[in-house]
Amino acid sequence: MATSSTMALSSLLPPQTLHITSSNHPPNSSLKVFSFPTRSPQQNCHPKSILSTSPPSFTWVPSQKWRTCISFFPAFLKNKAKDAKAIKEELLEAIAPLDRGAEATPEDQQSIDQITRKLEAVSPIKEPLKSDLLNGKWELIYTTSQSILQTERPKILRSKTNYQAINVDTLRAQNMESCPFFNQVTADLTPLNARKVAVKFDYFKIAGLIPVKAPGRAKGELEITYLDEELRVSRGDLGNLFILKMVDPSYRVPT
Repeated sequence: MATSSTMALSSLLPPQTLHITSSNHPPNSSLKVFSFPTRSPQQNCHPKSILSTSPPSFTWVPSQKWRTCISFFPAFLKNKAKDAKAIKEELLEAIAPLDRGAEATPEDQQSIDQITRKLEAVSPIKEPLKSDLLNGKWELIYTTSQSILQTERPKILRSKTNYQAINVDTLRAQNMESCPFFNQVTADLTPLNARKVAVKFDYFKIAGLIPVKAPGRAKGELEITYLDEELRVSRGDLGNLFILKMVDPSYRVPT
């Protein structure tokens, strides 16, 4: 007589009867075995029969957790780019009235340094010395270096615009002033890591024409802390901050 659990099962899934004859059973006796209906391939995560020896087939469907993880990375990169754009706009707005830093108060310098550090944290280029984006002529739009700003001179005798050019393939750099004096200096670069170089100046050019060999002490270090197609941030070994915008990516430094 069927047990109550078997009866409950048979009431839900109509059984098929398989008659098995054996010497261990009386003639005309039979053993009932229940077989479950076959599911479609999309549903088939259970064996077809409780006596089946074939391995069960499974259909893997990504869980919501996996779909969330997979879709997270493009969104993260997109948000990072949006963050960098917003921080750049904030930085350029803060720099604009400061005459490249000549009019900056200590409070202005501190505020700009804080904004700059936020930008450095989302730099898209982690190894700038391996990037072609570094190549070309850059215009200085802000610095804390008083020697470059020439704040000890009357304003009429200060350089109106300063440029810096870098070529990664030749490891050469060049600093240039505009009017009234048009002075220049070139340098050799020695990589210290993927972001920092040692700088050894070799020749000054007075008025852009008269070459003067640089003294041996004319050297330093420069670290590129942010780089994209439009903007570069660098920090010198004396603690000075330099922010530059790209003006000519095709420019070549004299060798």
